[in-house]
Amino acid sequence: MHVHAYEDGHETFESEPCAAMVRAIRAACPGVLISQTTALYIAGEDPERRLALISGWTDLPELVTANQGEDGIVELCEHLLARGVGIEAGLLSVGDAEAFVESGIAERCTRAMIEPLEVDPGLAVAQAEATENVLIAAGIELEQVHHGEMLGCWAVCERGALRGHGIRTGLEDVTVLPDGTPARDNAELVCYAKRLLVTT
Repeated sequence: MHVHAYEDGHETFESEPCAAMVRAIRAACPGVLISQTTALYIAGEDPERRLALISGWTDLPELVTANQGEDGIVELCEHLLARGVGIEAGLLSVGDAEAFVESGIAERCTRAMIEPLEVDPGLAVAQAEATENVLIAAGIELEQVHHGEMLGCWAVCERGALRGHGIRTGLEDVTVLPDGTPARDNAELVCYAKRLLVTT
């Protein structure tokens, strides 16, 4: 389960709201792995502030999603790996994948998430393929999760499922069903994603 913590209506890395979120999910959904965001914008695009805030976390998730194109991301990954937190390497572009390969941390990560930001399905699939090809060329055989934005997400997820990869959806990035109609809620999105996994 990928999640963002909020306090007073705003996303936050502050220790107590993050801890409360993790505890609440574990109480409601025992055994579900939590992947918490580390997106730099939440810390005002300040990598040192992000590292300081996340260093204060007391209730740690099993994983974090760490976007590899962000400033300070390798240092943050090293900090979290040392604390026993798994890294889901967020690859939003080919450049992110190339930076990930160069970072040298791939063999210590849990999985890679391929997440093109294109909303056009054709462009999104092309970017997902190009990003995956960087990993293949580098011999990186991590488990993969495929994700995206809006209609582009569904095309990327279908391709990912056909290739035997995991997929992700949710109202953070996707508010429509594969036919473009608005989703009623997050559960409806998850049901459609499950169908992709079953039928491909």
